[in-house]
Amino acid sequence: MQPARRPEESLLAELNPEQRAAVTAPDGPILVIAAAGTGKTRTLTYRVAHLVARGVDPERILLLTFTNRAAREMLDRARALVGEAVGGVWGGTFHHLANRILRRYASLIGYGCDYSILDRDDSRSLIRECIQRLGIQRRHFPKPDVLAGLFSTVRNRGEDLEKAVADRFDTRWFDAGDIRRVYTAYEERKRRINAMDFDDLIINVVALMEEHPQVLKRYQEQFEHILVDEYQDTNHLQAAWIDMLAAGRHNLLVVGDDFQSIYGWRGAEYRNILDFPKRYPQARVYMLETNYRSTPEILEVANICISGNPEQFQKRLRPVRSGDGHRPVAAFVLDGHHQAEYVIDVIYQLQGEGIPAREIAVLYRAHYHAMELQLEMFRRQIPYLLTSGVRFFEQMHIKDVCTVVRLAHNPRDFMAFSRLLRLLNGVGERTAEKIWAALGESFDPLDDERQKEVGRQLPGTAQPDWNAISSAILRCRTKSPHISAGDLIQALTDTFYRQYVLASFTDAERRLEDIAEVIRFAATFPDIESFVSQSGLLSNLEAEPDHPAYAAGRDAVRLSTIHQAKGLEWTAVIILWLTRGMFPSQRSVRAEDIAEERRLFYVAVTRARSRLFLCCPVHRRERNGGLSRCEPSPFLSELPEGVVEVQRELNRYW
Repeated sequence: MQPARRPEESLLAELNPEQRAAVTAPDGPILVIAAAGTGKTRTLTYRVAHLVARGVDPERILLLTFTNRAAREMLDRARALVGEAVGGVWGGTFHHLANRILRRYASLIGYGCDYSILDRDDSRSLIRECIQRLGIQRRHFPKPDVLAGLFSTVRNRGEDLEKAVADRFDTRWFDAGDIRRVYTAYEERKRRINAMDFDDLIINVVALMEEHPQVLKRYQEQFEHILVDEYQDTNHLQAAWIDMLAAGRHNLLVVGDDFQSIYGWRGAEYRNILDFPKRYPQARVYMLETNYRSTPEILEVANICISGNPEQFQKRLRPVRSGDGHRPVAAFVLDGHHQAEYVIDVIYQLQGEGIPAREIAVLYRAHYHAMELQLEMFRRQIPYLLTSGVRFFEQMHIKDVCTVVRLAHNPRDFMAFSRLLRLLNGVGERTAEKIWAALGESFDPLDDERQKEVGRQLPGTAQPDWNAISSAILRCRTKSPHISAGDLIQALTDTFYRQYVLASFTDAERRLEDIAEVIRFAATFPDIESFVSQSGLLSNLEAEPDHPAYAAGRDAVRLSTIHQAKGLEWTAVIILWLTRGMFPSQRSVRAEDIAEERRLFYVAVTRARSRLFLCCPVHRRERNGGLSRCEPSPFLSELPEGVVEVQRELNRYW
């Protein structure tokens, strides 16, 4: 049975004045700045329903989102409001729409309309084939996955490939011109096999409309109204395409929040939303500032923090909820270990107040910030669900650098030996097995003769790196009779693995930060054995479904990076490592970087409905085992007295 179509008056009665103004705005360009928790999705949904209710043909409405799920949910809600006619709306992602158009017109730009769409694995395989065809066999040449990420970034941002290569790689190891050759071969190969990768869908649909104005005109006439969700997350190319489609009628409504633009690192262009009124001088701007999620005390922290960014649409979140007497807490603790103990005490306290574990989230700037906490929660048998990826010591790069430590602890650890050797150029599983057998199934990385024996067995392509690694490890041994886990990891990283990361991973900087943190973490252990034992416990949690920390489908505390928490909310939120260099990140030296870090903090704060805890360790463990003083994050130090309840826990966990 079809839902009854409701009178428009009853629809509008369900909106607050801010939402109603945006929903009923007259035709023309419209910018809706929807602050956190103010009903962005509701406003966009009701705008679609309002257009249909006033007689706009649904097939002439285009709704662009970043996930197909978001489009389906909005259209389902709109259908419940105004009936089945909404089914005619063109809704979906940018790539979905591009594919729909290209299936009809691809022949105009030299493709068959039956083109294939390459997934990531297909793209990597095709790039690998191009490298092989070109005969490129250079030490530390970037791997296909890294090149795929580089090509994607350059194309979406309109950057110069040569400059991007110079910024990204240490080109002493290979000819930078080879990357241009691979890129050219990859583009030619895709056309030859009639295939497009994911980026090509947007690139080619823009090229189609630029080269064939009649196609552009057809869709300008088709779409009488264009609506775009999460506009602050669009990249340069997506925004340009939207402007092309809207150029005919200018009935373009974009919804987003410049305060929540946190994806610059993956190509989102913050200026798209900021410059919208400049590109459309006649645009009407509507602000949604009534927050339905958080208490006044939490919103005050968010408002004060974000006001520190000068270049933005200034707005102030206004709470609907009344205060509950709980000010956000700023907790100053001794170091990362004591921070973990404090967080667990807070979790127990909140559960004692009746807040279930699933309504408690611990958020952090980077994955390694939660390392001590994961270990402590494991020790205390506290269930948690890690929504920010695999557990820290299960990550590929962490397992890689820990191989030398595992072998120093257990020379019969074939898995560590094989993993270490297979990092080297030209070494596969069979070669590793053969060398292992020749060594008598035992290898101590601190034994000079054993290292030389491995070098004699390795293929020539692997020997330069192995010689560098072995020399560095032996220098560690001669420098100190009590070599540490951190020393071994540092030696492997400095001589080989840093360059390996740059050539192998698209997120090399993050992985190198993780490794640096492992070295600091290792300094807290008295010997190699204790480090191996504790890291082994953490890396094996996933294999123990009966352990409380294995919390899938259970009532468990959520641990997440802030980026992956965007769009979610919890009753209580705990934010870790609010110190300068951690949050904001050490890499944030430019003004625009600090601005994005501030927006990231704003997103974290506004995930909390009722309780907020801000953790600031005053010391951090260094690689040599010593402690360095931490300066509080400016996001904390800028808060006026009285906004947060200050707890100084420096003596509590001695």
